[in-house]
Amino acid sequence: MKSARTRFVLVFAALVILSTSAIAEAQVDDTAFGNGALSHLTKGNDDTALGAVALFQNTSGSSNTATGSEALADNTTANSNTATGAFALRDNTSGDGNTATGEGALFENTTHSDNTAVGLEALTFNDADDNTAVGAYALEFNVSGFYNTASGFEALQNNSTGSQNTAHGVFAMVTNTSGYNNTASGVAAMFSNTTGYDNTSSGSQSLYHNMSGHDNTASGMNSLLSNTSGFFNSAAGFQALFSNTTGSNNSAQGANALFKNSTGTYNTATGVNALLFDTGSQNTGTGADAL
Repeated sequence: MKSARTRFVLVFAALVILSTSAIAEAQVDDTAFGNGALSHLTKGNDDTALGAVALFQNTSGSSNTATGSEALADNTTANSNTATGAFALRDNTSGDGNTATGEGALFENTTHSDNTAVGLEALTFNDADDNTAVGAYALEFNVSGFYNTASGFEALQNNSTGSQNTAHGVFAMVTNTSGYNNTASGVAAMFSNTTGYDNTSSGSQSLYHNMSGHDNTASGMNSLLSNTSGFFNSAAGFQALFSNTTGSNNSAQGANALFKNSTGTYNTATGVNALLFDTGSQNTGTGADAL
């Protein structure tokens, strides 16, 4: 018959084995390097934290990678996030599948998922899903806008609630706030747009001054450059419909076509310099230099 001392030793040993087994089961393939990195981990697996306070609050989140001081510091239960850079995804708690590369990228994202931010402070204030920002300060102030894609320095920087916008180029759609379904390609394309929607702009400074105009198509450098609130205009060619501000339902095909038109409506100009000096409405000019 075992003595009380022997039974105590056996029970203690069993408890130690169970405790060790539970810890081993709870934490599998985790790597931490840096003061406070992964300090609160209890159940998460396959996490990597490199940097002071990286993944500091993580308890059960798995498959996260944080590289940089305070990267993913507040993450608790979220999975499959990658943060590279100081303060990248700093405030994320339960958002999954985010990628942030660059200091402060996706800094304030907390619960939202499937965002990609590459660049200094890209998507810093984001509180929405499914956005992609590539470039320093791209989509920096986005709050609730979703399905946006910004590529270029400060592209869509001030977007807050606008959704389904695509901006490619330095300063493209930089002032957009709530405009939606816009596509801007080129340096400073749709630079001034704030609330305009369903516009397509291709070319440097195309639709540059557009603010609230909608359903416009501009293709070519400086095309529809002065448009502010005009709608249903189509301009193809260098400086086509250059001076148009509030005019609507115009079509200009060719360099400098309808160049002087500002408020005229329902004009059609086809050809280089067609209706160059025309400012009226319901005119048609076909051919180079047509009046």
